[in-house]
Amino acid sequence: MKNTIKIQRAINNLTQEELANKIGVSRQTINSIETNRYIPSTLLAMKISKVFKMTVNDIFELEEND
Repeated sequence: MKNTIKIQRAINNLTQEELANKIGVSRQTINSIETNRYIPSTLLAMKISKVFKMTVNDIFELEEND
């Protein structure tokens, strides 16, 4: 699954740590999501989308092999 979290963080001037604190996870979790090593739960994806004021579909995109 592709995502635009790193891009959205840059646009919003947020570090991984700051985003993690806003949604109640570790910085390592944000890093793992950004590098496609971890697929977030629906709840976590919704929290991320709320921070960026975007839909989940605008942030996450299924790839053909998902």
